[in-house]
Amino acid sequence: MPDTTTLLTQKSMHLHSVFAKSFKSISEHAVAGIKAAGFNPTAFAVMEVLYHKGAQPIQQIGAKLLLQSGNVTYVIDKLEDKGYLFRHPCPQDRRIIHAELTEEGRKIMDNIYPDYARQIDRAYSGMSQEEMEQLINLLKKLGRSAESLSSSTHK
Repeated sequence: MPDTTTLLTQKSMHLHSVFAKSFKSISEHAVAGIKAAGFNPTAFAVMEVLYHKGAQPIQQIGAKLLLQSGNVTYVIDKLEDKGYLFRHPCPQDRRIIHAELTEEGRKIMDNIYPDYARQIDRAYSGMSQEEMEQLINLLKKLGRSAESLSSSTHK
């Protein structure tokens, strides 16, 4: 008979697999529409941050999206070349560069974001509002726990 530690490890591995597969399925469903609109998921994520948060320091965009700064710079370069965003120095600290949507970028997001939101809503339609709330709370708990483990190992 397997010991409790082995059973817990097996359960953790199963949960990790189910979580990863679910996230992949939901993400693929959600990005189908944005790909059709000509965006890759990273470019859309940058646009989404700026759409909801307004002008942001480029370094903070990367941190919010869990991206390396070089990747963010590359994506921002491409979006700037297309006229969807522009950069400008922070008025308080010129070493900090902000990215902000142009009027064209805002119009595109006004056009494609509602469909994206519907795709997300559709992806989660298999759950009740109560189940979604439970899952949100459980994932927050899991994230906080993993983060505390991670920060304690880096000390």
